[in-house]
Formats: sequence, C-alpha cells, structure tokens
Amino acid sequence: MSSLIFPAVLSGLMMGAVYALVALGLTLIYGVLHIINFAHGSLLMLALYAVYFLWYHLGIDPYLAIPIVLPAFFALGYALQRGLIAPMSSGSEQNVLLITLAVSMIIDNLALYFWTSNTRTADIAYAYDTVEILGAFLPLGRVIAFCAAIAVAPLLWCFMAYTKTGSAIRAVAIEKRGAELVGIDVNHTYAICFGIGTACVALAACLLLPTFYITPQVGYTFVLVAFTTVVLGGMGSLPGALIAGLLLGVIESLCGLFLGESLGQIGIFLAFILILLFKPSGLLGRAR
Repeated sequence: MSSLIFPAVLSGLMMGAVYALVALGLTLIYGVLHIINFAHGSLLMLALYAVYFLWYHLGIDPYLAIPIVLPAFFALGYALQRGLIAPMSSGSEQNVLLITLAVSMIIDNLALYFWTSNTRTADIAYAYDTVEILGAFLPLGRVIAFCAAIAVAPLLWCFMAYTKTGSAIRAVAIEKRGAELVGIDVNHTYAICFGIGTACVALAACLLLPTFYITPQVGYTFVLVAFTTVVLGGMGSLPGALIAGLLLGVIESLCGLFLGESLGQIGIFLAFILILLFKPSGLLGRAR
C-alpha cells in the first residue's frame, strides 16, 4: 500500500501547487479589494484558450507563451477593474459581486458560442513524458507546474514586501482613507492588484495546458477549489493560500486513491469543514 500512497502524495503536491497559484490571485484581490471575484474561473478558462490558440495557430509552446499571456492578462485585469468594475460598482461590495458574476456569465457564454462545448487538448511532444522522483513516476508537466508555482509564491510575497507598489497595495489594504491622504492613487492600486490576480491565472493556464483539457466550463473545476483554498489558508494570506493549496491537493489525491478519482474532491470539502469548525479564521488567518 505504501508503494501507492507515496506517489499519490507527490501527485497531490503537484496538483496542489497549481491550486495554490490560482488561489494566490484570488487571495490578493480579496486581501486588498475585500471582494470575492466570481469571474476568476472564467478568466482562467479564457487564459487556457489563449494559450491553446497560440500553440495551435502559431506553434508557440505553452511555456514560451508566458511572456505573451501574462502581460496581456495583467492588462485585461487592470482594464476590467478600472474601466468596468470600479465605475459600475459605485463603491458597493454587493455591486462588485454582481458585476463579477455577470462578467463570468458573459465570458462563459461567449466561449460556448464561439468555441462550442468540444473538449480540446494540446498534443505536445513532452505531454506524456515522466520524471522519476524517489521511485515515483510523475508527469513532466506537473513537475514543471509545481516548481513554477512554488517559485511564484515567494516572489509575489517579496514584491508585496519590498517594492514601492507592494507597499502601496499593503497600505490600501490596511487603511484606504489613510493611503489616499498620503498621496496613493487608490483606484490605480486596486486595478494593479486585480491585474496581478488575473496574471496569476494566466500563468496557471500556461502551466496547465500541457497536461489538462479545455472546455468553456473548465474554470468551474478550479474556482471552487480556489475559493476553498483561500478560506482554508486564511482570507488574504498569501502563505496560507500556498500551504492550503498543497494540503488540498494531497487530500484530493489520497481520497481519489481510496474512494475513486470521481470522489476525490469529497476530501477537500470535508477537510475544509473540519478546519473551519476548529479554526474559523483558517490556517494562517487572523481571528477577527
């Protein structure tokens, strides 16, 4: 049995890192704007299609598409927040929820209309390559995704801690009015934060495409787990999102091993309920 459990744990860590990467953007948006972005999964789906079409039509490898897709989706996120969400919400958090939900429905239905519900996969040469780690054979794409996600989390934390823009984001998150009084452009900072969150899902899309499928509904596969990861790690906590993502990936993998792959996510939500019962603020969240 141990010969099955160890590879399952490693596989869970690989997938959990991607969950964490998707959740990092959601965590950042919540931590600063104090809103839940319902369009997060739809933006991930849109990014997957963007990476797929760059590969299909132009022959650009998904990993080499990162310098193209990341700036594009940062700009998209910035434009959504600055040009649509901020003007239409009038400062109301309830309005923001409704707007992001509407954006999600529009993106999903446009994708369904233009690209149909057909499942697409990228037939990349190394998609079926494996790497042996401590006797366990893991897909190369999952290993690359794990390494990239683990690298991005501390880089994002350093950006928040040591750059001028990061200091402005933290100031706005702590005290919006005080940030305005010292000359910080709050609307610009909000838009940058939303752009970074959207860029995170674009990076996740580049890492996912070699080993995952695409449909207009694929965002739902990740966004529910991403919301769970954000709450489980502690609302607004970047390290918490990383730890929770890895933990949920392992739990899903082990439950899939013992209960069947289709029931793997049951363990995620059971763990989520149990931790919130005993620590409602999440793993690294602050009690309020």
